[in-house]
Amino acid sequence: MPLRDHFRPPLSNDTPWSVFHGNWATKIVDRLNGDRLSAKYKAQSGRHFGAQIEADVATLERTERGSLFAGLSESGGGVATAEVFSPPATTLSATVGFTDPDLFEVKVYRGAGGWELVAAIELVSEANKDREESRRAFVVKCGNYLQKGISVVVVDTVTTYSADLHDKLCDLIDGADSLRWTSPTGLSVVVYRPTRVTDGTNSALAIEVTPYQLNTGFELPTVPLWLGRDLAVPLELEFTYTQACRSLRIV
Repeated sequence: MPLRDHFRPPLSNDTPWSVFHGNWATKIVDRLNGDRLSAKYKAQSGRHFGAQIEADVATLERTERGSLFAGLSESGGGVATAEVFSPPATTLSATVGFTDPDLFEVKVYRGAGGWELVAAIELVSEANKDREESRRAFVVKCGNYLQKGISVVVVDTVTTYSADLHDKLCDLIDGADSLRWTSPTGLSVVVYRPTRVTDGTNSALAIEVTPYQLNTGFELPTVPLWLGRDLAVPLELEFTYTQACRSLRIV
């Protein structure tokens, strides 16, 4: 089924993009666990609807308070006077915000001596692209995966924001200028494969990138999902996308 625009009317009025993304992630997990991964591996989906959390750190006003035992004296048989603690005024105060973006992803684990994360598939949401702090949080997460040797596939079908997340990720990684690429349509699938390069006694991290341009009205590609240095399985985006559309009666 050709790629549709799930972020604008009329389709977004009938089926919110968040509902579709969650369903698509489930279909990817079903396909990987059902037909593509051996028993040594398993895929799981995760989703989280973020919210902008704001906290107002108020300044505490210092007040003069009397004793809880005012009027009682030691000579009169009462207890000793106890001072109520009055904290000093807060010196620094700010209204702050924390980035908590939406999350739609599929993680693949390898179970050899405990489950180890080996690959992550990120379905980009509007909240990953709408603000600078959200874009940075997204690419930092992807960069952390790559630094740990975890392969990443980023699927960006967001039509309402034009930010280039691949370019932002290249800004984050030293020596990544040769990896830069821009999709003419603003829609893309980018496959990241981290490897180790050994030169004598020295070892360094290398990243191989395979980008794919997406277009609304055209079918999605099948791309490699790297589970190890020399092991990949097909990530069938067209098949899983079609399954998600059919299950939600999107025609």
